[in-house]
Amino acid sequence: MEMLRRNFFRLLMVLVAGCGLIASPANALVEININKGNVEPLPIAITDFLQGELAQKISGVIAADLKRSGLFAPIDKGAFIEKISNPDATPRFEDWKVINAQALVIGRVTQEGDGRLKAEFRLWDTFAGQQMLGQQFYTQPENWRRVAHIIADAIYERITGEKGYFDTRIVYVAESGPKNARKRQLAIMDQDGANSRALTNSNDIVLTPRFSPNRQEITYMSFENQQPRVYLLQLETGQREVVGNFPGMTFAPRFSPDGQRVIMSLQQEGNANIYTMDLRSRTTTRLTNTAAIDTSPSYSPDGSRIVFESDRGGKQQLYVMGADGSGQTRISFGDGSYSTPVWSPRGDLIAFTKQSGGKFSIGVMKPDGSGERILTTGFHNEGPTWAPNGRVLMFFRQNAGAGGPQLYSIDLTGYNEQLVQTQGFASDPAWSPLME
Repeated sequence: MEMLRRNFFRLLMVLVAGCGLIASPANALVEININKGNVEPLPIAITDFLQGELAQKISGVIAADLKRSGLFAPIDKGAFIEKISNPDATPRFEDWKVINAQALVIGRVTQEGDGRLKAEFRLWDTFAGQQMLGQQFYTQPENWRRVAHIIADAIYERITGEKGYFDTRIVYVAESGPKNARKRQLAIMDQDGANSRALTNSNDIVLTPRFSPNRQEITYMSFENQQPRVYLLQLETGQREVVGNFPGMTFAPRFSPDGQRVIMSLQQEGNANIYTMDLRSRTTTRLTNTAAIDTSPSYSPDGSRIVFESDRGGKQQLYVMGADGSGQTRISFGDGSYSTPVWSPRGDLIAFTKQSGGKFSIGVMKPDGSGERILTTGFHNEGPTWAPNGRVLMFFRQNAGAGGPQLYSIDLTGYNEQLVQTQGFASDPAWSPLME
């Protein structure tokens, strides 16, 4: 797998297909302002890419990615007037304007003599009559879905001005079997639910998987041998190791932004405090020292601060401290209790789970505790995780009377809630950084 990835990166070539393909920002080209709140989806025509079933699958994944973001509304192909036969030719813009296609994507997929796929596309602003973007990629046929996600990211970024999040993966806890004998194992999949595969295969309970910044390893908690421990798992080799040999239970692990440390909770004598471990020297540093349960730590993107939950005030609330444990300050003051905080990759918000009035909500607040907003509320919502662009959250939900939990995504407007398809029940999602 690692060799395949290296080969993929070697072969992946992003080439500008001709001159003047990326329009100047001074031109009045179509764009989406995603900072306005609830955004009206942009009508976009995504034609079937030419030359074969695989080409059409690629354009289908692109359309699905963009639609799921809530920012784009792919137009039904039955409404298309012009039938694209030459992706290199200038489209008949009037045919696309009449169906209100403000943007148009056309493309082609061919196979090179050495077996590689060549996927190329062009993005047009139909009302301005200008090409906004043109790129081509070379890769092995088995990587066709990645190419589709990368193209969707390029379109998203060109129109919104922000990085996309489609070429990413989700690690989660896959659940199967009856409630009284539920099997939980780690699994990984593309962000749209495709290419799912198991990472563990045992009857031991696993919880809270989290990606490293380099995307090559995860940390998680396992009840292996009836002893809760934090583990590191190398995704390519499957090699595992215990993070520290502590006398008490360790849980709620997460990597530091530089990937050099793991922060976690260590339970001893009925209390739980937050520790960091340097993964190079294996030295540990204690950051909190209270007769309470301090847990779920999460670093700010620059690594200078940590948000965590604590019941030191009587019920679970959110606190922020310096990376060295200094200046521990409570930031949540609303009704109910707060848990599972996670800092946005942009640094501007902290997502959390809130329990109040018998319901569980997913919300966000600023790092100083101001501006609290609830995005979704239900019977049991928990465990938010951020997309790498800081615009979308994924979480798990168990509905009343349901057999098990499922994954959902929602954007920061709170309007675009989507079920994430998995092969069975799923919980504890963690979003990877963008693949490279």
